[in-house]
Amino acid sequence: MPRGDGTGPDGMGAGTGRGQGFGRRGRNSGGAYGPGGSCICIKCGTTIAHQQGVSCTQIKCPKCGHTMVREELYNDRRKG
Repeated sequence: MPRGDGTGPDGMGAGTGRGQGFGRRGRNSGGAYGPGGSCICIKCGTTIAHQQGVSCTQIKCPKCGHTMVREELYNDRRKG
């Protein structure tokens, strides 16, 4: 620490990495599906329109009470 400022010999110090939060992408791997779309019940197949700002997983199926999932996410998982 030749400069006495906490950096190393090449001027590089703490905070030169990729940053906090790198690699954190959530359930759908960072794939934002946008405000439209549908929520689907994987138990009975009921679909409802997705409400912007409300996660499908926060909604219970109006027919059977099971937790809903985003239809696009469900379809992506079935393909892979």
